Amino acid sequence: MYTAHGKKNQKDVLLDQHAILVKKLAYQLKAKLPPSVEVDDLVQAGMMGLLDAVNRYEDSHGAQFETYAAQRIKGAMLDELRSLDWLPRSVRKNMRDVENAINQLEQQLGQAPSESDVAKKLNLSLAAYHEMLGDCSGHQLVYYEDFHDAENGEHFLDRFQTGNDNDPIRGLLISDFRDALIAAINTLPEREKILLGLYYEQELNLKEIGAVMSVSESRVCQLHSQAVARLRAYLREKSWTGAA
Repeated sequence: MYTAHGKKNQKDVLLDQHAILVKKLAYQLKAKLPPSVEVDDLVQAGMMGLLDAVNRYEDSHGAQFETYAAQRIKGAMLDELRSLDWLPRSVRKNMRDVENAINQLEQQLGQAPSESDVAKKLNLSLAAYHEMLGDCSGHQLVYYEDFHDAENGEHFLDRFQTGNDNDPIRGLLISDFRDALIAAINTLPEREKILLGLYYEQELNLKEIGAVMSVSESRVCQLHSQAVARLRAYLREKSWTGAA
């Protein structure tokens, strides 16, 4: 909107300047999600987050606007994903089955089981197991509902959380969960450990990781789903045994 003098006000300037940031963050997030998630939905939610940031931002916050806006944009996109329930319950059930199989095999073998071991445990062919992992693209380490398991009472992630922080994810990051996660990553097979480093630390997309590791994009997706299942299985076991 222009003022009587023909100049845009500060809020409109911020919106125009940072609209490209919304698209950038939307495509970064989209790369980690199943094909069913539309990037346009993420952009729309992100623009609402940007508008909220513009309306709330004050120079006295002491933070650069772009940093502040990015937080609000990402938050709005994640809220949109939660409202869409973008990962089907059937997928989560399949991954729980994988996690349980991995956990049981680790107890039996004393080491990380191979893909063939897990497939056999699930009574699946290796090809069917790979297909299941591919279908589970977008599987996450932590879900908000992980803190409230209606069937079994207290969920394993509750064990890592202390205090009554309104943001459970933040509570985890400042608790023993972080140390347990580092320990879990160190138990991964080397290839999966490298994959997670490329994905989360260097923020490469699946295609780029495939090029680095000389495998297909679909294979990267399978390995990522399996790595996340291994981490969740490890964290569950450690919380049950009371280990850090």
